[in-house]
Amino acid sequence: MSGTQVLGVGLDDEGLRVDFLFVNDALLLINKPSGLLSVPGRGEDKQDCAIHRVQRLYPEALIVHRLDMATSGLLLLARGPAMQRALSMAFEGRRVHKRYEALLAGNLPLPDAGEVDLPLITDWPNRPRQKIDHQIGKASLTRYRVLSRCAQQTRVELEPVTGRTHQLRVHMLALGHPIIGDTLYGGQAAPRMYLHARTLKLPDWDLSFESPPEF
Repeated sequence: MSGTQVLGVGLDDEGLRVDFLFVNDALLLINKPSGLLSVPGRGEDKQDCAIHRVQRLYPEALIVHRLDMATSGLLLLARGPAMQRALSMAFEGRRVHKRYEALLAGNLPLPDAGEVDLPLITDWPNRPRQKIDHQIGKASLTRYRVLSRCAQQTRVELEPVTGRTHQLRVHMLALGHPIIGDTLYGGQAAPRMYLHARTLKLPDWDLSFESPPEF
């Protein structure tokens, strides 16, 4: 796969920032900031988003996966429909490995690593919230590892084995330690939600990327 790794800031035709971490002939990787949608929402005030900014510079760019608006970090895009299909199949086949870093409220008790295996489903009366439902929820698995503890906070690495909506957020709440800044799920108020997509590995293409959080 030919191309060039890049590290720098691009500006689209409206002067809006895009942080590119990698560009080649098949894919693009950006560092999405917290507060920016991955794809457009409903209404004129929700049209500024990662895919629109990238498409002003690379019109052939197509979305492959999404990050919540409040989540920062590595967002992968395909250059054209053939690569979009290939990447989508890799995601569906769990051949894309993702790791997140988060700050949780309180001190997560021992052991320093474990799993949360709780089924999730949309809480329709309270959309976009998700909830645990053992009868009709979809299987959802998160692995976690404590990185450090200090001042009633726990820094963790999170691996979403499945990719359900708000999975990491709900599973951390289920542990009794919501992500700081995640006010939708009871996290304490903060300047942002402290959840960052840090690592992305694509074994099929022998590519691996890392983006440390700013918190």
